[in-house]
Amino acid sequence: MCSRKNIQMFRGEVSRGDRESLNAHRAAVFWFTGLSGSGKSTIAHGVEKRLFDRSMRAYVFDGDNVRHGLCGDLSFSPAARTENIRRIAEVCRLFIENGTVCMCAFISPLEKYRQMAREIVGEADFYEVFVSCSLEVCEERDEKGYYKLAREGKIKNYTGISAPYEIPENPDLIVETDKESLEESVARVEEFILAKVTS
Repeated sequence: MCSRKNIQMFRGEVSRGDRESLNAHRAAVFWFTGLSGSGKSTIAHGVEKRLFDRSMRAYVFDGDNVRHGLCGDLSFSPAARTENIRRIAEVCRLFIENGTVCMCAFISPLEKYRQMAREIVGEADFYEVFVSCSLEVCEERDEKGYYKLAREGKIKNYTGISAPYEIPENPDLIVETDKESLEESVARVEEFILAKVTS
C-alpha cells in the first residue's frame, strides 16, 4: 500500500484566487449544526437558491444526501459519525479550492466533530451556524416519526433523545427557527454569508 507521505500534492495552473476573482466572491464553508428537524437543510437550500440567483457559486452538502453515496457505507456509531464529518470536511476543502461557497447541513452533535471539521477546512474559511430550535418543536416537525421511534427505544443513539447534543459555545451566527419564520432565517443567513464572502 502506498503511504500518504510518498504522495506529493500537484498544483495546477489555476489557483483558488483565480477562481475567486472569476466568481467575484471568495469561497468559505458555513457549517449548519442543530437538532434533527431544526431547519438546517431547509435554510441552507433556501440560501443556496438566493446565492445562485445572484450568479454565485454555492452548494449544499446535506447530511441525508451524502449518506446515500459518499458516506453510504457508514453506520451511526461514534467512529462512523467521526468519519462522516471528516469526509465531508475534506470534500469541502476541495470545493473551497474551486471557489465555491459551501453550506453543510449536519447535526454534528458534539463539539469535537465540529472542531475537527474546522481544523480540516481551516479557521479562516470556516463559519459555524447554530440552528437553534427547542426539542419540542423539532419533534412536532418530525414527519418521518424518528423522534417517536427513538422515544420508544426502536432507534438507538438518536440525538436529543438517547444521544447528546452539545450546544455550540461560540457560533458565528445563531438562527432561532422556533422564534422566527423560515423567510427571516434564510434572509439572516444570506446576509451573513454575503458579508463574509463579498466584502
